Amino acid sequence: MSTDKPSVLFVCVHNAGRSQMAAGWLRHLAGDTVEVRSAGSAPADQINPVAVAAMAEVGIDITDQKPKILTPEASEASNVVITMGCGDVCPYFPGQTHLDWELDDPAGQGIQAVRPIRDEIRKRVEALMTELLPSA
Repeated sequence: MSTDKPSVLFVCVHNAGRSQMAAGWLRHLAGDTVEVRSAGSAPADQINPVAVAAMAEVGIDITDQKPKILTPEASEASNVVITMGCGDVCPYFPGQTHLDWELDDPAGQGIQAVRPIRDEIRKRVEALMTELLPSA
C-alpha cells in the first residue's frame, strides 16, 4: 500500500474565507489521510471573523489558521489545486489536478449569507474526498 497521502491546496485571493473554510472542512472530514494547504495571492491580515463563526457553528475551529501567501513550492507539493472562483492564476505542474469552484465571496457578508457558502463547500469537499480516498 502506498504511504503517499494526497495533498490539496485551496486558493483564493485573500486566503481569509472560502479557502480557509474548505481547508477546515477537509481537515475535519479527512483527518490525517489528506495533506491540506491553503493560500492566497494577496493574503488578508486575518481570517474573516464571519467565516470563523460559521465554521464554529458546525463544530470546526479555524481560529488557529492564518492567511498565507501562495508560493510555487506549496503549489508544486500539491496533487490537487482548487481555486475558489476568484481568477487566481496558480503555477501549473505536470500531474496535478486543477479545479475551480465558483463560490460567492463571504467577505463583507453576514452570517446568514455565509452559512450557505459553508454548506456548499462541505458538499464539494465530500465529493472531492470520494475521488481522493476511494476506499474511505
